[in-house]
Amino acid sequence: MPLNGNSSARQPRRWWVTALAILAAVIVLAAFISRRDDTVPVRIARVQKGNIKSVISTNGKIEPVMNFEAHAPISTTVQRLLVKEGDFVKKGQLLVVLDAPDARTQAARAQAQLKSAQADMAAVEKGGTQEEVLNLGAQLVKARTERESAVRNLDALRRLQQQGAASAGEVREAEGILARTDAELNLLQQKQTKRYSSPEVARVEAQRGEAQAAYAAAQDVLSKSAVRAPFEGIVYSLLVKQGGFVAGGDLVLQLADLRRVQVRAFVDEPEVGKLVPGDAIEITWDAVPGRTWEGKVNAIPSTVRLRGSRNVGETTCILDNKDLKLLPNVNVGVTIVTSEHDSVLVAPREAVRMDDSKPYVLQVVGHELKRRDVETSLSNLTQVEVTRGLSADDVVAISSLNGKPISEGTQVKY
Repeated sequence: MPLNGNSSARQPRRWWVTALAILAAVIVLAAFISRRDDTVPVRIARVQKGNIKSVISTNGKIEPVMNFEAHAPISTTVQRLLVKEGDFVKKGQLLVVLDAPDARTQAARAQAQLKSAQADMAAVEKGGTQEEVLNLGAQLVKARTERESAVRNLDALRRLQQQGAASAGEVREAEGILARTDAELNLLQQKQTKRYSSPEVARVEAQRGEAQAAYAAAQDVLSKSAVRAPFEGIVYSLLVKQGGFVAGGDLVLQLADLRRVQVRAFVDEPEVGKLVPGDAIEITWDAVPGRTWEGKVNAIPSTVRLRGSRNVGETTCILDNKDLKLLPNVNVGVTIVTSEHDSVLVAPREAVRMDDSKPYVLQVVGHELKRRDVETSLSNLTQVEVTRGLSADDVVAISSLNGKPISEGTQVKY
């Protein structure tokens, strides 16, 4: 029994010794492996030939090119509503009729005043009314006849005075009669040509002008009370209901030809100087994913304005919109291509590092990183054009995968 007891006690001790030996060996092996495998896993990219675009990415808004807004000329009610929002209408089509009884009354009154003022002006230009002109003509005929008679009478008396058959008093009386007839004839002639004074003419002209203005204003109200389409288009905004009240100046409806629309793009101040008329523009709208509309810059900013928290310049572009997908006032994404190079060496932008404002990359040579100074040209959010320092198919490191820093001489795996 004692012999068996000693054997059982030694077996557990051997097992623990063996386990400790194995654990020590594993620790030593792990330490050896860790000391030996000091390479850093990295994300890499290959330099390739391709096309690159330098772009400005921003936002914009769709606007109609041909737009018409109808406003209520006076405070009134909507008498008839002949269209609904989204309707396509033809040029000259009646859209809305506003009630305007006061305007019709004012137009009739102004028309009567205008006719009266025009008659007064005609009288001024002709020297009076038709009756006055006829009376004046008759008076002129009579005055000329009387003057001619007075002249003949005076001549006869003067001859008789020379013969001693007429007295000096008779001659003086005849001379007085001739002077009176001359004065009467001169007055009537002045009435015919200068009957009205300059202030009187100005007053009549002012009355005619006021009557014309009043009539034109009343006609304008009447014309704007019957809203007609000035061109073919779509009623894209209708802000009234039949029988509803509108205040003077309120917007009634908006009409546009949406087959061509304008994009107003908002470019941040530092990038305004890059814009050139003719730059390509790509437009996207989240409501129509996968669709791109293309156009060109047709106007560059003339000033910079504060928009929200941004200082922006506004540039515009005309787009074909024959399928009417783009709607007025929607917000769109705008990409303006300021430069484009084809068949050039392109590397990921993340791979290019800066050292004292000098660009360089970490090229993977075997399993070691080598610094390569490079020269670059165009760049965008994801790529950069490399003009010197690298060749096609060169491999460059982008970043480590385990967070360790990488630099020249770092041993890497990928």
